[in-house]
Amino acid sequence: MTKDKETIPVAAAIIRHKNAVLATKRGYGPYKGGWEFPGGKIEPGETPGQAVLREIREELAAEITVRELVGIIEYDYPDFHLKMHCFLCERKADDIVLKEHEAAIWLTEDTIDEVEWLPADRMIIPRVKLLMKSGRFEKEAAAVTGAERRQGESI
Repeated sequence: MTKDKETIPVAAAIIRHKNAVLATKRGYGPYKGGWEFPGGKIEPGETPGQAVLREIREELAAEITVRELVGIIEYDYPDFHLKMHCFLCERKADDIVLKEHEAAIWLTEDTIDEVEWLPADRMIIPRVKLLMKSGRFEKEAAAVTGAERRQGESI
């Protein structure tokens, strides 16, 4: 990490459903169009777990259950240093509404590499794959892959 770069602490939700995880396509800012796990900045006085719950309410109008911290990713972007707390989560209800993202898609172990992940998010993918292989994700017959939505639509 470069000492003159600001460190931005964020929390990301790796939301699982059946045998897939939710990826969202960033809809704003310099990294618009890149795929990421949804989440955002940790506010002063907030824990990473509190931040991920708040961010998912704000970005996806959804309620989630935080299961566990999967890892903390540190990544140097050109203008800032990112410290991303990645949580394995489950959604409490079926509907997710895209308020800030262009699109969302459910990805399985076989399809998780098919989107262009933002660099920091790409770093947690090997861990997510290990969780998928280990049986930590439900293996149900009804696959949810291929369900893609645009901003403003439910998923």
